[in-house]
Amino acid sequence: MPPRLPIARVRNFLQLGLRTRTMSSQPSVYVTRPDVDASGLELLRKSCQVSTWSETLPVPRAELIRQIAGKDALYCALTDKIDKEVLDAAGSQLKCVSTISVGYEHIDVEECKKRGIRVGYTPDVLTDATAELTVALLLATNRRLFEANKQVFNGGWKSWAPMWMCGQGLKGSRVGLLGFGRIGQEIAARILPFKPAEITYTTRSPRPQEAAAVNARHVDFEEMLRNSDFIVACCALTPQTKEIFNAAAFQKMKSNCIFINTARGGVVDQHALYDALKNNTIQAAGLDVTTPEPLPLDDPLLKLDNVVILPHIGSADIETRKEMSRITARNILAGLVGEKMEAEVIL
Repeated sequence: MPPRLPIARVRNFLQLGLRTRTMSSQPSVYVTRPDVDASGLELLRKSCQVSTWSETLPVPRAELIRQIAGKDALYCALTDKIDKEVLDAAGSQLKCVSTISVGYEHIDVEECKKRGIRVGYTPDVLTDATAELTVALLLATNRRLFEANKQVFNGGWKSWAPMWMCGQGLKGSRVGLLGFGRIGQEIAARILPFKPAEITYTTRSPRPQEAAAVNARHVDFEEMLRNSDFIVACCALTPQTKEIFNAAAFQKMKSNCIFINTARGGVVDQHALYDALKNNTIQAAGLDVTTPEPLPLDDPLLKLDNVVILPHIGSADIETRKEMSRITARNILAGLVGEKMEAEVIL
């Protein structure tokens, strides 16, 4: 990670009126979510004119297009689609877009590149929080915690019974990871103490040094599907991974396989996942991400007992979200004066 640009230095640049600005004017920033941690907004307000969407729900597209006009920078979230139409509405003075997320598939980075607009994001800081949540979701799913909890409240708990609510343990199991970046590696490190028989991972390029640290083995996607008792999606959403978990993939999995997704909803064909769960092609699934988000209340997945669904809270650790807010702000401050961002998408 590049060294942080001192905020005081950025403020001095901005106040000196770089890029033909007058001494009295400040760059303008539009923030699409008012409920981000205030520490990031405070950094921006020291040097910029900041306006925000007023509600905690995502800003409507028409409002985003109206508000972005004439702004120098945009502070956005993964709920905001930043495409050619939005960039056209912003105008030629837009210098940077920074998202409070590690994923940036909601931003048309190629269109930004054409216009010389820099794009910031927030990797690394949420690695531990997401890895923790992934393991928590895996345990909740394989030990049927949500199913069991319902029995306490609906009268299903009659007495202790030898095989009632039994789940599949991690000890002696085979765990497969699609993706072995920082988050995948941290997931593997947290799973290792549970004594799995093997951890495997699938990526485009093997990472032998990182894999050795967690006793993981690189395999191709087909082998991971065939042999894993648990499969965890912790990869980026790309054209290559879009709906990679489809009907054909679920058919190749073991019938006792438990599927976990804390990556992006788009890596799964959700209709195929529903069929696989309903027909017991696989045993269960745990999802922190879905398509769409939020899921409609009448979505068929919500009617199944063998799926645990969370509302995309992978990075919802208080300190993590605070630092994500600050990184997003620091990216913008650096981008406004042409300095190196703390975390920039290389276009």
